[in-house]
Parts: sequence; structure tokens; C-alpha cells
Amino acid sequence: MPSTNSAVQGLRTADQRYTIAVIDGPNVSNLARRNKRMYGPNVSAESLGEFTTDWGNRLGVVIERFMSNHEGDILEYIHESGDRVDGYLVNPAGLTTTSDMVPFALYDTGKPVIEVHFANIKASASTARGPVYGPRESTFTPYVTGQLMGMREYSYAGALLSLVLALDDETFLGAKSESQ
Repeated sequence: MPSTNSAVQGLRTADQRYTIAVIDGPNVSNLARRNKRMYGPNVSAESLGEFTTDWGNRLGVVIERFMSNHEGDILEYIHESGDRVDGYLVNPAGLTTTSDMVPFALYDTGKPVIEVHFANIKASASTARGPVYGPRESTFTPYVTGQLMGMREYSYAGALLSLVLALDDETFLGAKSESQ
């Protein structure tokens, strides 16, 4: 197995070095200047990239990061990356409630997709982890494998761990188990 941090060593059941695409949508590039309650006091797009890459290294996977404020660029990235990545972690950010094209493109890759959000987008604005603008419905949720939200940047760590363990488990994403 690839070198992993002792905190996650022994969790993986396979030794494949997956490539995970982490896609950050509109406004993630502006994290350092956004609401500190929702996004954390010390998070920037750069520190988020370092945090995510570090977690990938700990899990023995390659992180391929893509960030854009433009929906068309995100679509182009998904179309060209589908054959080389094993799964996607996506923070739709500004596209959460408005995009139909990006979730369809992710779904069409046939790869597992985990949707992440810094805030719990279903919570009210009055809760500690709810978005300051109140609850929202994501257009991505019906098309993704799973979702992790409300944990600020830790949503990325949890989503990466979950995605890698799911990829390691041949029965989790629809492969036949021995009893079938």
C-alpha cells in the first residue's frame, strides 16, 4: 500500500493509488474574504487545496484539483477528465441551486461523486452550521453517490475518506458480491 499517515493506516483494504478529482465551483476562490462563521476563520482557496492534497497523500491517493468561477470551464474539465480519474469530490458552491449541466456531466462519467459543502445547506440560518442565507435545495444531490456538509473544510476530509473506502470496497458501488 502507498505510504499513509499512521492515523489512517490500516483503513484501506486495497493498494490501488486512485486519482480523485476535487472540483471547487464559483466563489471558492474567494474563501478568505467570505463569512467566517460559515467558512472558518483561517480558510483560503490555497489552504483548502493544501489541506485536500495532504489528506489525499495520507490516504495514498492522487488529488487532481480544479477550481473555476465559470460553469463552462467546469464542464470542459469533467468531459476531459472522465477517463483518467476514479471519482469526483465536488463543491458546487455558487452552482449549487442553479446548475443542471454540471451534475448531469458528473453523472454521465459513471464515476462516484461526493458533493461537499462547508455549511449544512439544509439547516436554517439561525443554526451554527447553517448557511447565512438559509436552507437551499441542491440540483446536484439527486445525481451524486453521497454528500457531506456542515463541517467546513473537514467536509472534504470526510468525503475523501468515504470515497476512497467506497472505491476499495468492490461491493459498495454496485459490483456483485460473492453471494450474488
